[in-house]
Amino acid sequence: MKTSAQKTAFPGPDRQGLILDLINRRQRVSIVEICEAFGISEATARRDLEALDQRGLICKVRGGAIPARRAPAEPPILQRSNQHLDEKQRIARAAAALIQEGETVFLGSGSTVLELARLLRSFNNLTVITNSLPVINELASSGGITLVGLGGVLRSSELSFIGHITEQALSEVRADKVFIGIHAIDVGEGLTNAYLPETLTDRAILKISREVIVLADHSKCGRVSTARVAPISAIHTLITDTGAPQEFVEALREAGVRVIQA
Repeated sequence: MKTSAQKTAFPGPDRQGLILDLINRRQRVSIVEICEAFGISEATARRDLEALDQRGLICKVRGGAIPARRAPAEPPILQRSNQHLDEKQRIARAAAALIQEGETVFLGSGSTVLELARLLRSFNNLTVITNSLPVINELASSGGITLVGLGGVLRSSELSFIGHITEQALSEVRADKVFIGIHAIDVGEGLTNAYLPETLTDRAILKISREVIVLADHSKCGRVSTARVAPISAIHTLITDTGAPQEFVEALREAGVRVIQA
């Protein structure tokens, strides 16, 4: 009878498929367990996990891996406004606390950012740049806010302006802070969304400030969507709620991102 050390090693692609099956069945597998199961070295196990992670099939965690958390399809903004509402409002309050009178801030699209916009009506001296029609509607009558709305092609499900015209306008402005939502955020895969035409607009938004703050409730954390927007190094702060996976939060902090849990 062979011991674990005597087990026949499978060829790389075949082994990676078996490792993926093992991770999906157990939901969490350590590097030590992979080495024992397949008779391979720790270095080989790490390379296999890296290959699977790059293909979006798993998510690496400290000491092992878990199945990839694919972000589910997101309903239109008007349908999801009341989803996780308490968490979104707590996140919005934490974000508002980072804004000072006299600043220029950019507010992106999304229901959590819209909750932040509602809190800014009390400011007396603030410039808000946005590509979100709901944000424009929310702040249009606020006397203490100078509102800069960016035009472009209206994405009807999100009620946001995207495309070349929006990106050209973004190249003309600068903000002290950028506040954006995101469909999915993962330490390895970074920021991802589900709508390819919006990706270039999102990237242009990230360039207009030296401080990028992502607002995302726990349902977006540790997940991956279709289109990659930017690596995790492109952001400075994530504001989420206490339901975010702790391993994800710790890994993000190790990557140099400030995490605020509201």
